[in-house]
Amino acid sequence: MRTTIGLFVGGKGTRMGGVAKGLLRTPDGNESLLERLRGQCARAVPAAPIHLIGEGAEYAALGWPQLADNPAGIGPIGGLRALLLHAVANETELALAFSCDLPFLDEAAISALITPFSGVTRVPIAQGRLQPLAAAYAPVAALAAVDRSLALGKHALMHVLDQLGTELERVEFDAERARALRDWDTPEDLQR
Repeated sequence: MRTTIGLFVGGKGTRMGGVAKGLLRTPDGNESLLERLRGQCARAVPAAPIHLIGEGAEYAALGWPQLADNPAGIGPIGGLRALLLHAVANETELALAFSCDLPFLDEAAISALITPFSGVTRVPIAQGRLQPLAAAYAPVAALAAVDRSLALGKHALMHVLDQLGTELERVEFDAERARALRDWDTPEDLQR
């Protein structure tokens, strides 16, 4: 199955003091969050191209392919739309979207999202919450849902999931697997 992966780096990291969260070091200090995430994605889906989603001068030195939000300035929905447009243009069957601040996301959690892939968007649900930036999107249907949301003036990713209706499969993550979805939004998160 042809897959495209997007690592979302477009946020301003304001709750973290304005740092580029993807460049933070992993808990063991061996690599950046983005380097670790890229490695886990490459192990789970070896042939999939990986793009940074969003523009940030801090990430330019990495030399990794980037996709600018489309449209810009409306939050993660613009990044998701850019990833889905790219996936559709390249006739990709699956688009994986991951926030760059997931220090514990691993190959097993990624594999749980894509296996089995039934052709509909699969979003993990952990502790009662859907995780739209750790999800596997069916590009054509998801792009239509994004465009419907934007036409209604709705920019929240949760609204996109609502628009998917029956084209959305919720993947229940137990407490152990849900740990992989913990993100770093605040300095306190680094201490947990």
